[in-house]
Amino acid sequence: MKTICTTLNAKYIHTNIAIRYLKAYAEPEFDVEIVEFTIKDPTMNIVTDLIQRKPTIIGFSCYIWNIEETIKVVKMIKKIDASIQIVIGGPEVTYDVYEWMERVPEFDFIVMGEGEETFKQLLTQLQGENDFTQVKGIAYREDGKIKFTPQGNKIDLRELPSPFRFEEDIPHLSKRVIYVETSRGCPFNCQFCLSSIEVGVRYFDREKIKDDIRYLMKNGAKTIKFVDRTFNISRSYALEMFRFLIDEHVPGTVFQFEITADIMRPEVIEFLNTEAPAGLFRFEIGVQSTNDDTNELVKRRQNFEKLTRTVTMVKEGGKIDQHLDLIAGLPEEDYFSFRKTFNDVFALRPEELQLGFLKMLRGTGLRIRADEHQYIYMDHSPYEILGNNVLSFQDIIKIKQVEDVLEKYWNDHRMDHTIEYLVTEVFPSPFDFFQEFGAFWENRGWSRIGHQLEDLFKRLYQFLHSKDINDLEVIDGLMKLDYLSKAKYKPRKPWWEQSLEKKERSVIYQSILQTPTILGEDYVELKLNERELYKHTLVEDIHFDLQVYLETGKVIPQKATMIVYFDPINEKANFFSTKNA
Repeated sequence: MKTICTTLNAKYIHTNIAIRYLKAYAEPEFDVEIVEFTIKDPTMNIVTDLIQRKPTIIGFSCYIWNIEETIKVVKMIKKIDASIQIVIGGPEVTYDVYEWMERVPEFDFIVMGEGEETFKQLLTQLQGENDFTQVKGIAYREDGKIKFTPQGNKIDLRELPSPFRFEEDIPHLSKRVIYVETSRGCPFNCQFCLSSIEVGVRYFDREKIKDDIRYLMKNGAKTIKFVDRTFNISRSYALEMFRFLIDEHVPGTVFQFEITADIMRPEVIEFLNTEAPAGLFRFEIGVQSTNDDTNELVKRRQNFEKLTRTVTMVKEGGKIDQHLDLIAGLPEEDYFSFRKTFNDVFALRPEELQLGFLKMLRGTGLRIRADEHQYIYMDHSPYEILGNNVLSFQDIIKIKQVEDVLEKYWNDHRMDHTIEYLVTEVFPSPFDFFQEFGAFWENRGWSRIGHQLEDLFKRLYQFLHSKDINDLEVIDGLMKLDYLSKAKYKPRKPWWEQSLEKKERSVIYQSILQTPTILGEDYVELKLNERELYKHTLVEDIHFDLQVYLETGKVIPQKATMIVYFDPINEKANFFSTKNA
């Protein structure tokens, strides 16, 4: 009985921990083969691969991002060989099970909820007596009717075998994101989240988890992401794991966590700021909304003041990057309330700010009570909202314009100096900048084409020069600073028209060669000869005091010349300036 467990990941770098738990739990009685694809793979390629493996049973792990593509694969497989048994599981099909069985007659079985024990019981019956009443928590077909069995008790997580000890995974560990769970369940009851449905939090065996992490690092894993919904719900547990990872990590490894920021104690942050190496940890923090009434409606307890304290302390520590999430479309949060939420969170200057849109997930309280707020949403996955009683579809379109440029111009950190100046000195608020630029971007049709780095600078330049802004010359200089600071080598053709003619640059170079001290002691120590100066430097006029800005962050209007030396050995840009009369 050839059994395959498979899934369609969102990206190649992702791995699926669920199918590996199924394989590990089924052993040694059953030998389950793991195969992974992506949603970008052509359906025919996926089907060809699976069919050529000559399976008896194929299990698919289903989520909102892959269910529609999975259905296409399943339907094609059944047309080719109807005898192959199709088993479906995962969060997307655990709810509205009868509807799924009716909609997709090619589904032979659906595993509801936690699948390790259920899947093994199902394999046992498929190999033996086919008495599916003995399998806990499945939907199946019998005599043309859809039948169900009650779910069993939750499995003891401490007894689960490791999903990481498969030799065939070793060559891929360094190239993929490896997902680890140390607990299941969530103590909170947010009505838009599937995790709110499972009551309580259960933990895996700590020492087994530590051994798994040691194994993963030993075999080359570089990015390990903990999928616990609230990693720090137990302060003692979180501290123990943080201590372990700090003490035993392999250099170059990064660990990511989902953190509930408002319950993190200052002493924990102080410990991390003191003990953790820079870049070892990355926090993902779901803020979602700063509207207290909205949070109350979705049963989300959040103290934004304490959350701000945590994010600020972590940022000041300079050791941990933070990714903060927002959700547009929550109950009673209209466009202007969301604008405030956005500005409240952007004020914390997270390394990444993800702007998402509410998805009405099957099984969640918000979907069940959708009529209370007049929600309309997509009938198919990802079930994203199209509007509600306070947020129109036109409002959603506007917020999506913000999302587009936020990702390119803030989260990718291509223009930190420029964006910081724009959102603090030029536009009424950060949201207003991203909204106005996003609308301009959409109107030009740029959302439908690709972009090189130079294009992004040119398009921001075009937007800013279309507006009545007083200090455009200062902003132009900051854009040049951003562009050049990311360059390893002297650019052959910058995105702007050079402000100085060749003769003018030559005069400046000769002045520097005669009196190197005009650029300061740091420049003098470089000891550049004439050839190096001409070959590896770029000269530009700017309209603010560069040295003061680099030292203090303050913009003082002043005509100046910026000299940038691109160190060919260290591949780094060095900035110097002289003030002009």
